[in-house]
Amino acid sequence: MTTYAQKKKQTNRSDTLWTHTVNTQTEQISGAKKHKLQIGGYGEISMHRFFYSNDFNRFRYPDQYKSVKSRGQFDLPHVVFYISYNFGKGWSVSSEIEFEHGGTGTTVEIEEEEFGEYEQEVEKGGEIALEQFWIQKSFFKALNLRIGHIIVPIGLTNQYHMPIEFFTVLRPEEESAILPLTWHETGISLWGEAGKWNYNVMFISGLDAERFSDRAWIKDGAVSPYEFKIANAYAGAFRVENHSVKGLRLGLSGYYGHSAKNSLKADKYSNVQGAVTIGSFEATYNDHHVIARGTVTYGHLGDSKAISLINKNSSKNSPSPRTNVASDALCYFVEAGYDFFSFSPKLKEHKFYLFGHFGYYHSMFQTEADILSNSRFERYIAAGGINYYPIPQVAVKAEFSSRIFNSPYNMENTVSLGVVYSGLFNR
Repeated sequence: MTTYAQKKKQTNRSDTLWTHTVNTQTEQISGAKKHKLQIGGYGEISMHRFFYSNDFNRFRYPDQYKSVKSRGQFDLPHVVFYISYNFGKGWSVSSEIEFEHGGTGTTVEIEEEEFGEYEQEVEKGGEIALEQFWIQKSFFKALNLRIGHIIVPIGLTNQYHMPIEFFTVLRPEEESAILPLTWHETGISLWGEAGKWNYNVMFISGLDAERFSDRAWIKDGAVSPYEFKIANAYAGAFRVENHSVKGLRLGLSGYYGHSAKNSLKADKYSNVQGAVTIGSFEATYNDHHVIARGTVTYGHLGDSKAISLINKNSSKNSPSPRTNVASDALCYFVEAGYDFFSFSPKLKEHKFYLFGHFGYYHSMFQTEADILSNSRFERYIAAGGINYYPIPQVAVKAEFSSRIFNSPYNMENTVSLGVVYSGLFNR
């Protein structure tokens, strides 16, 4: 039985393969590409109803926020446009531009006239980012060289971040709370496929310890608030995947790099390295009308106490959150769905998944001595809902989720609706 992602119709197959162009890099070696020029994209439209307060005092005085009025929100989490061109003889170029929450206008710089202080100007919420831009030379199937701004495939969602590649309306909260999503850096990548194995090895710029925080661990360290990315220290990343068993894909990814010297005022981190080590194991299954996914990610930050003290003493105008940061962070989740339309031959062109999702994350899982590990950063996620696919490139999602804390904090419930797409515009 052909799985949904392996539909034999050529018109659908081309779009399905594109969803992994950025991630598993299969498009240019699959033989499915019809045109030298490829244009595509993906996007998300979402609506949420939150049954909890967003007041920052809800963690300080939880008893006062047990019963609050619900609030609503419309959003465009991600709208991405993709373009690539195959020059021939193994040379190609590709790019992605992403609009998050409608775009933004913001910059941070140091003003010499203001005694070297940071100055920030914000014109609009959201973000516009060049998520990818790279030039590639393909030697053969097992060896490809890519140079430019590329995705760092650490964790399950960075590898499979298209909106039709996860069940929840938004990207899984567990990974997005402590890792950059999507994580993109400028560097060099060697990747390829050999038999039932895929690999990717990368040399990239390191993270910026000035952006680390108690709430998001190293997540914001990948984003530069300046008009350039500081690369005083470098990092390496890798990913290997195996797909020997039909429908099953196993992945292992890792990252190591120093972070303390990658701020504009690097001298304040003298004698501090801030080594970041991350390991992640993932598994996905897609067969017999079942889609299941799961991952566990663990990370360690060296010199976390020293970085915490330095960041908390930073200028109030610096891009640092000026909080403690943990030495270790942990997240995991599993989700699974079954296509109930598979019972009816009349509905075989559509898909209707009923899914469940459960996960955990703690951005301050372990801390160095004298740094408090605040229990409000330990959270469980329980969610369930539906994904309806009228066509393979479009999905309608509905979800109920609960963010569960340890006592004395209140449970945070949300109802979400979403319409998403992912595909090529020329086939």
